[in-house]
Amino acid sequence: MRGCPGIAMIHAPGHSPFPGHDGAMRIVSLLPSATEIVYALGLGDALAGVTFECDEPASARVEKAVVVGGRDTRGMTPVEIDRYVKERMAAGDDLYTLHADALAGLAPDLILTQDLCRVCALPSGHVEDALDHLGCRSDVLSLDPYTLDDVLGTFLAVGERAGVPERATALVETSRQRLAAVADLVADRPAPRVTVVAWVDPPFGAGHWVPDMIRAAGGDPVAARPGARSAETTWEALRAPDPEFVLVTPCGFHLDGAAEQAARVVPHFPGAQVWAIDGDGLVVRPGPRLIDGVEAIAAILHPDAVPRPGPGVIRRVA
Repeated sequence: MRGCPGIAMIHAPGHSPFPGHDGAMRIVSLLPSATEIVYALGLGDALAGVTFECDEPASARVEKAVVVGGRDTRGMTPVEIDRYVKERMAAGDDLYTLHADALAGLAPDLILTQDLCRVCALPSGHVEDALDHLGCRSDVLSLDPYTLDDVLGTFLAVGERAGVPERATALVETSRQRLAAVADLVADRPAPRVTVVAWVDPPFGAGHWVPDMIRAAGGDPVAARPGARSAETTWEALRAPDPEFVLVTPCGFHLDGAAEQAARVVPHFPGAQVWAIDGDGLVVRPGPRLIDGVEAIAAILHPDAVPRPGPGVIRRVA
């Protein structure tokens, strides 16, 4: 028996629950990166629910039920967004709203969520509490990567729970092949010092998997927290290692928004190249497009060795 009420369904590895994509299993994604993983595994037809932030592919938010809402921060400045987040968290309030009745109506077999960051998505505990309240039983998988290898591991975890482990293995193998191709292109080249600005007001440095991406692209991540949460810092601390490149990758912003914020960063790093990157598309979300991000960063750091990506991805600001 599926979903609400019923029992959790965990399909055996190697057994596909969607022969012909007939919807035998229903998946709900409560974070954008999980939505991207689901589509990369060829399971878009099985995806029943998404969040208001799921915009890749663009059809996801239009064709699927939206089960998580939140405040639209477009038009807010970085400092206003930061203040809003801190005030909500200090008060013990959630940043996201789970539409529990809509979730129950979808009767999902598998729910993809996270405990990595309360600012980024709804924590898994909130989902489980809602399911208990509704009398629903679904398989809840929390995706909490801290490194680039961890991110690849989430592809395998989703593939196994969804019954398509062979597709996940193929996705990981392709990702590693692309990373190896970048490594070959930048091999034996000096690794320039790179500071990543994850937020500009107040400043945050790079954490989680981002330093791994810089290394994979042939750079030396400085003023960073590899495998740890990104943390608020100072411009002095970000500038101290004398970076040659500064990459601005703000969470929640694509290239144009990142470029606007990068312009404010320029005065803090005289002499360094300052670049804006589509943060949401290539850096912030721990999904398949992180590999695109590594390739794009490598093109910034080693332009004579790595082809520049297409438009709308990176932009030099200074």
